[in-house]
Amino acid sequence: MILVGVGSNLSVPGVGGPRDVVAAAVRALAGEGVTVGAVSPWYRSAPVPMSDQPWYVNGVVRVETGLDAPALLAVLHRVEAAFGRVRRLVNEARGLDLDLLAYHDHVRAAAPVLPHPRLHQRAFVLLPLRDLAPGWRHPVTGMDVASLVACLPPGQVTERIDD
Repeated sequence: MILVGVGSNLSVPGVGGPRDVVAAAVRALAGEGVTVGAVSPWYRSAPVPMSDQPWYVNGVVRVETGLDAPALLAVLHRVEAAFGRVRRLVNEARGLDLDLLAYHDHVRAAAPVLPHPRLHQRAFVLLPLRDLAPGWRHPVTGMDVASLVACLPPGQVTERIDD
């Protein structure tokens, strides 16, 4: 299972607000030769770490591709750039953020690090992941997603958006 995190907390000209951006980003992946198998429900979440930034819209997408992990990450960065993303500061507000969360059960220490090194610490990743793939297990710890959710640090405000 290949999992991609999708998030936005800024409007993108010509696209719309964060909810519009994440939906358009999922469609853009298909235009890059990545097959979208399933999309989680969307969540509204406070920035992590906490700041005065606008809240995010986040979700997780299951994709299929013949690309290897580094090539897929390059596609994700290309899609981000098409939505105006310029990487300047860590944890800055952004119109689009695409993270390669997991690539099957691969474990990599080199870029891209797999699984994503902070996915087990983020409610905005784990809650949509639990909805999308409740049987998923972290390839390093072996923990299922429900157990990872139970171990989350307190204080991460994440609310499901009802469509």
